[in-house]
Amino acid sequence: MYEVYQKRWQIEIFHKSIKQNASLSKSPTRTIRTQSNHLFASLIAYCKLELLKVKTSLNHFAIKQKLLLKANVLMFNELQILKGAT
Repeated sequence: MYEVYQKRWQIEIFHKSIKQNASLSKSPTRTIRTQSNHLFASLIAYCKLELLKVKTSLNHFAIKQKLLLKANVLMFNELQILKGAT
């Protein structure tokens, strides 16, 4: 019984991560083609998160947080450069 629960829990973790970290549930698409593309892109994003998880020993939420922080720092630096250019 415990083994079944463990397998089920891994599926729940997959669903939660692909919805929240790979933006599967936030699809703004309307046509079948764009929905298929969004699904494929979400699966690719999940796979990349899995690779980063193995490399860094961090979970998907921590990886996403680090990526967002890095992107915000880069954006702020670029904004400062643009302000200085005017």
